[in-house]
Amino acid sequence: MLFNPQTLNSKLSTLNYFSYLCGQMRCLRLLYLFLPSAIFLLTIGCSPLKGLKDDELILKRNVVRSVDDSVSVSGYVDYIQQKPKGGLFSRKHAILDTALVTASMHNLQQMMENKGYLNAVVDTAMYIHKRRATVAYVISPHNQYQVRNAWYDVADPYIDSLLRDGGLYNGDLKRGKPFSADMLKEEQLKFTSYLTSHGYRNFNKQMLTFDVDTSRQQHLADVAMYIGLYRANSQDTPHLHPRYYINKVTYTGADFLRDKTLYTNTVFQPGELYSDKKVQDTYNRFSRLQAVRSTNITFTEPVRADSLLSDTVAALIPLDAQVSLTKRKPHSIQVQPEGTNTSGDFGAALSVTYENRNIFRGSEVFSLSTRAAFEAIRGLEGYDTHNYFEFGIEGKLTFPTIIAPWLSTDYQRRHNAKTDVVVSYNRQNRPEFHRRVFTGAWRYRWRNSAGNVSYQYDAIDLNYVSMPWISDTFRRDYLDNTTNRNAILKYNYEDLFIMKMGFGFTYSDRYNSVKANVETAGNLLYGLANIFKFPKNDDGAYKAFRIAFAQYAKFDIDYSRIIPLGEEIKANMNSATPELPPLLLALHARVGVAVPYANSNMLPFEKRYFSGGANSVRGWSVRTLGPGSYSRKDGRIDFINQTGDMKIDLNAELRGDLFWKFQGAFFIDAGNVWTLRDYADQPGGKFKITSLWKEMAVAYGIGLRMNFSYFVLRLDLGMKAINPSYENSKEHFPIVHPRFSRDYALHFAVGLPF
Repeated sequence: MLFNPQTLNSKLSTLNYFSYLCGQMRCLRLLYLFLPSAIFLLTIGCSPLKGLKDDELILKRNVVRSVDDSVSVSGYVDYIQQKPKGGLFSRKHAILDTALVTASMHNLQQMMENKGYLNAVVDTAMYIHKRRATVAYVISPHNQYQVRNAWYDVADPYIDSLLRDGGLYNGDLKRGKPFSADMLKEEQLKFTSYLTSHGYRNFNKQMLTFDVDTSRQQHLADVAMYIGLYRANSQDTPHLHPRYYINKVTYTGADFLRDKTLYTNTVFQPGELYSDKKVQDTYNRFSRLQAVRSTNITFTEPVRADSLLSDTVAALIPLDAQVSLTKRKPHSIQVQPEGTNTSGDFGAALSVTYENRNIFRGSEVFSLSTRAAFEAIRGLEGYDTHNYFEFGIEGKLTFPTIIAPWLSTDYQRRHNAKTDVVVSYNRQNRPEFHRRVFTGAWRYRWRNSAGNVSYQYDAIDLNYVSMPWISDTFRRDYLDNTTNRNAILKYNYEDLFIMKMGFGFTYSDRYNSVKANVETAGNLLYGLANIFKFPKNDDGAYKAFRIAFAQYAKFDIDYSRIIPLGEEIKANMNSATPELPPLLLALHARVGVAVPYANSNMLPFEKRYFSGGANSVRGWSVRTLGPGSYSRKDGRIDFINQTGDMKIDLNAELRGDLFWKFQGAFFIDAGNVWTLRDYADQPGGKFKITSLWKEMAVAYGIGLRMNFSYFVLRLDLGMKAINPSYENSKEHFPIVHPRFSRDYALHFAVGLPF
């Protein structure tokens, strides 16, 4: 039998205004009360049973089962030719087609044979309820064939030696391994990729064939792999396979880039053997350069290949490479007006960003962003002004390589990385105080060749916070008042210096996402302070540049998973080109811990955790939950008190298609923040493992989304279910004693919560 694998197969705060208006007009109460009824009526009115002929059935679901539980059939639903259709409110539906059922049986039969189950049998069963049909495809796999003997017959001795030295003869094609056409195809691709990356440019997978002899009684297969001599066409005389090397590399249309940039991003170099992989890597390297619009690489042979071919000596043929580039427009300006609403205080902002994509002719990207904002603040008494002004400017320079003095050009050429240099200044003038923030950072970013794993290393990140002016009223009421003194508040309204470094890791595929970050601050400065005896402030903390510096360690991990629902949807996860299913369960967990130590007794406000909001426990507004069982006291400063050193978020969300671009969701959230120490201003906020289950806040709710593919508009209505901060049992368990005006929170956001 002859087998051929080829034939076997947050900045949008304007939107908070909508929340405010809806609360004023009580429209949310109506939404909460009548949405379930509306969904029921729409579902009844859009019944797909209307218009069916007497002999027609609606295809509700496809199921693939194996009578042998040890044989996985995950992904086989993709080979069923007719799929169910329609969302919750859709009138579209699929009429069951028995011809397609038969064709699907043949597809599944072929799939089983490709897996080595040459005696497999596929049957069908149909389950009908109210004219909706579930079609079950039942597979009896029987025994899978095993490889009894395997050998390689390679006519070209140079290729034979290369494959032997490279260990390719020690693959899956060996005695005792399960036999399948898929395994043969994988071996074919592996051998071909290896040879085309070691100089054999003209080699293709059709030049590698298998001869398989099977024994049905013993379910065994003898497999031979053949690679013959090279023939350019059917009339050509067989020769040893030609091998190619890079003779020279030239560039056209590339005068907008420096020579070093061209060399660094061209992975193949003169004198090296030709490699398909290096050619593709070169395409990828140039495609990520912001200054380059398109790339084309062509190869020519300066010497006729047929004049070098021989039956006894391997021909080494030179190749001249030409890399042609076209450039992108180097300059752009973006203007973005904003409307803002912070707890009912309205304002406006304007952002302007200039970008140069090739500032030093090395595809370095320079951006300069400015932002100005104004806000009218209500409800303040005892202050000279009620207006808030902010101005910020940020300069960022991104190099498309690693910038470090000890790295060679060859090392930079072999690694796909970027370097960011960021400097920013922010000026805030509030009625209560003036704040100035200066930031400087040097960061490295890189990713793996597959593009699903990325890393970031913050070599140095400096933050200097200055409080040049604090109003007498604010100082008297909050900072100096002995009866209302707040240690956390005071610490965050003093000058502060943060010198940190950090490392971040991100992995993502279509259904899983993992993010982990760790950062530390102040360790180097603390070591120098001990050696050189830096001065201390009144609280006993060392000062650098006349300012106390923060010292802490912080760790965060974030995990998300999407689980398609339904057998045919679960199988879709293993498809080569999976589509987002119409119904799925999204799960999310996040844990973060930050510990101040040595030179710090507490964390800077920007590094503290908060809970509630559109991406946390959605029954609470942002920064209104926790820490622990802490109860709000003073709404004017509780945004400081309701923060912590530790955070837990647990979320589950059922997402489904509704109609057009609308999608619906039902969610359950749990979580809170805690402090790691007892602070007098945050009673009940310290984390204790014995009371963790009592202090986990729980919320539930519904969501409406508009999915435009490139962005998602999201409206979530959350309700408190279990409140860890309460005065009576009704407040403790709102799920049993709901009161809409007390327990709801509305969130309007862009993008999914996780």
